[in-house]
Amino acid sequence: MDEFYRIKRLPPYVFAIVNDLKTKARARGEDIIDLGMGNPDMPTPPHIVAKLVEAAQNPKNHRYSASRGITRLRVAMTKWYKDRYGVHLDPDTEVIATIGAKEGMAHLALAVLQPGDGALVPNPTYPIHAYSVVIADGDLRSVPLTPDGDFFLRLEETAKLAWPKAKLLILSFPHNPTTLCVDRSFFEKVVAFAQEHRLMVVHDFAYADFTFDGYQPPSFLEVPGAKDVGVEIFSTSKSYNMPGWRLGFVCGNSKMVHALARIKSYLDYGAFQPIQIAGIVALEGDPTVVRDIVEVHRKRRDVLVDGLNKLGWSVEKPKGTMFVWAPIPEDFRGMGSLEFSKLLIQEAKVAVSPGIGFGEYGEGFVRFALVENEQRIRQALRGLKRLGR
Repeated sequence: MDEFYRIKRLPPYVFAIVNDLKTKARARGEDIIDLGMGNPDMPTPPHIVAKLVEAAQNPKNHRYSASRGITRLRVAMTKWYKDRYGVHLDPDTEVIATIGAKEGMAHLALAVLQPGDGALVPNPTYPIHAYSVVIADGDLRSVPLTPDGDFFLRLEETAKLAWPKAKLLILSFPHNPTTLCVDRSFFEKVVAFAQEHRLMVVHDFAYADFTFDGYQPPSFLEVPGAKDVGVEIFSTSKSYNMPGWRLGFVCGNSKMVHALARIKSYLDYGAFQPIQIAGIVALEGDPTVVRDIVEVHRKRRDVLVDGLNKLGWSVEKPKGTMFVWAPIPEDFRGMGSLEFSKLLIQEAKVAVSPGIGFGEYGEGFVRFALVENEQRIRQALRGLKRLGR
């Protein structure tokens, strides 16, 4: 009973170690400021909640829904893409609703990969990008994504050296955890690269709205030829403060969308229908609510980064995501990101995510999530100040 094949392939969950320390410290009555998990702390906008309540009171919505998502929701997603990026999608063949971005990513990998198929994935990366490949019994091939190198050059080198040739490329920009952002020309190169190497592409666009200082991230799908080679994933979790609602979308290549739809038809009946109905209101509603959410996080970013730099850290302000990817201060770098994260809980009463949890190339960094208000972030900075004493 302790030899389950797929469970054995999964590594120990590094973040669980930090979470356990945080839980025990809180049980002792310690006030731990949790900047670890990217779990939005603000409420879902009231008009979205009101629509959920209204829809939930209708008994017709208590029945099984459609695993692909109701038609009206998929149409709303196509309008979202057309209005923002000029991308035209067929709601019947090129859009599928998922139970959050993670579910979409994991089941898509299961649908399009066969055992031994290679997948190119940045390292460090959000864990599901790597482990969706592992769970699908694919061959995970890491591409270093570090400040001291050209990621695209490394991608080309990895693809050329791989044998058998990789079949899938997973990307996500703005990037979690490194906060790296790209321009449209990057995706133009990706499309050409995928066509040359006969690769499928999955682009996780979870932080489409979470950008600052005038930066506007491109959609992968806005590049000519993108739909021929891949799909893009969007989630309502961050943009609309709907993380627990679990509502996302996979859009683009019709064959990949169809494969995901086939898998999902055996596994689920879609998200609770009132959630899907509320999702329509979110996607079609006043974009001011999204801008307000992002502005709150910009202010938090500024407080945290300015404060860290005053304490002697060396951190740049990210242009995207709800995170700050911070190099560990020189005096503590030798202990590694996991031990340093433990130290922050014990001495500073601050929980962060150790970089090693996102892959070996995340070592030397910790990730702060902007999920506490400015007052609590200032309290965290006072705790971090104690480390220098």
